[in-house]
Amino acid sequence: MSNPAEKPEVVQLPAGPQVAAPVNSRRASAQRVREARDRLTSTSGTRPAFDAELLRQYAQTRMSASYVVMLLVVATGVLFGFWMRPIVAAAWTCGMLCIHAAIIRGCSRFLAEQPSVAVTRKWRTRFVLLDLLYGLCWTAILMHPAGRDLASNTLMMFLMLLVIAVSSMLAASLPIAALAATIPVTVAIALDLVLRGSFDNYVLALLALAAEGYFALLAHRLHSTTLATLEARAEKDALIGELEQAKAISDEARHRAESANVAKSRFLAQMSHELRTPLNAILGFSEVMKSEIFGAHTVPVYREYSADIHNSGVHLLNLINEILDLSRIEAGRYELNEEAVALVHVVADCHHLLKLRASSRGITIHEVFEHGMPRIWGDERAIRQVVLNLLSNSIKFTPQGGEIWLKVGWTASGGQYLSVKDTGSGIAEDEIPVVLASFGQGSNSIKSAEQGAGLGLPIAKSLIDMHGGTFTLKSKLRIGTEVIVTFPPERVMSALAPMSEDAPPMQPEPVVSSASGDRQRVRRRSIMSAGTGL
Repeated sequence: MSNPAEKPEVVQLPAGPQVAAPVNSRRASAQRVREARDRLTSTSGTRPAFDAELLRQYAQTRMSASYVVMLLVVATGVLFGFWMRPIVAAAWTCGMLCIHAAIIRGCSRFLAEQPSVAVTRKWRTRFVLLDLLYGLCWTAILMHPAGRDLASNTLMMFLMLLVIAVSSMLAASLPIAALAATIPVTVAIALDLVLRGSFDNYVLALLALAAEGYFALLAHRLHSTTLATLEARAEKDALIGELEQAKAISDEARHRAESANVAKSRFLAQMSHELRTPLNAILGFSEVMKSEIFGAHTVPVYREYSADIHNSGVHLLNLINEILDLSRIEAGRYELNEEAVALVHVVADCHHLLKLRASSRGITIHEVFEHGMPRIWGDERAIRQVVLNLLSNSIKFTPQGGEIWLKVGWTASGGQYLSVKDTGSGIAEDEIPVVLASFGQGSNSIKSAEQGAGLGLPIAKSLIDMHGGTFTLKSKLRIGTEVIVTFPPERVMSALAPMSEDAPPMQPEPVVSSASGDRQRVRRRSIMSAGTGL
């Protein structure tokens, strides 16, 4: 009597050593080289592309704030018209408006030109000179009304702070231009206050210098923020470019792989036909010659040769079938013909088919089946192929007098499992991924047993994956190998939920017409009661 099946112990194979991808290091070194080259070719220590973009932002800001600057200049000219002669104030206002118009025209011309290193350098120098002239004009008007009364000092400090604030904000993208526009005003007023010699004037001079430092620091922070934004945008654009390039490379590789897959499928389809046709003749004629149907051979060794030819043809036919099955699975063209399958019966049938081969090698196969198990929903041919591959591998790699255990039972989650355990030569731990790959074989197995194509385990694993199950291989050298195949609980028939769709009616619904009530009663009368008076 069979013993209850043991619960499978599925272990997680140790992960291989993590190999650091050299992509990040190559990207970092390339970025450092690019930054060093950009610093050597740039006039401001940043990338040339950033210089052009910062200068473009400066020009756009000056153009967008042109009306504000014009209003400030006109208001200052009108205010100082009451302080000095109106003609002088009007001349200063016209001069400031001309300088402002030159700056706006220069910004417009710069935005219309194509960006380049030479153009950026030329216009950067022009803008700095124009801002310097702009600051000197403000210095001339602010120094003129300076007197010794409180109202004059208050007006001068207020206008100075206003000019410094506006100039610093407008030229934040070009810090040297901001300094050129504000330093002349601050230095001239601070020197004028210091030369007066009173304590209050010293305080005002320090206040002017502190205001200049504050707004210079603020302009520097704005410039740093703008530069960081540009760098982030450049990195994003570079990343997008790399992703697009990688996508293009992957698409090209995918097209090549698809073309290669189609070529492989055509080759396999053509070669399978070309190989099967002569193989049928080889198998048939070698079978006739081996069986000596038309008479005994004159030389007895010919019968042995015929048997060798027949065995080689059968081996080649099996190899072709395995290659075709693997190619269909990899191409996604293997379709499962699902039905209710008794896993215990399939394993028992496979054991019966291979029992003679195991007995000829002196191998004992033990069955440990759990009875009363419901059927599973799957492809019987695929499951049978999985069992035959696993059991034939165990017989092939188990030495004389070895043992094999076949186990079928329940998993802890409510599914069903199949286990094939042998006392063979085993597989090295680092060779397990090799034997699970197509045409892969372990070194120790090749030395201790007959060689094969290395397709049994990959085909079995792929078929189990198509059923939604798991395939676990555990092995130790000179101890043995165990393969555990599990089917999910969703495929167990007792765990399947009933169909929610309603069954179609056995008979069509009665048709109600607009005739009289007696005719309706006759139509609703059952067929079995017709003619009985009921």
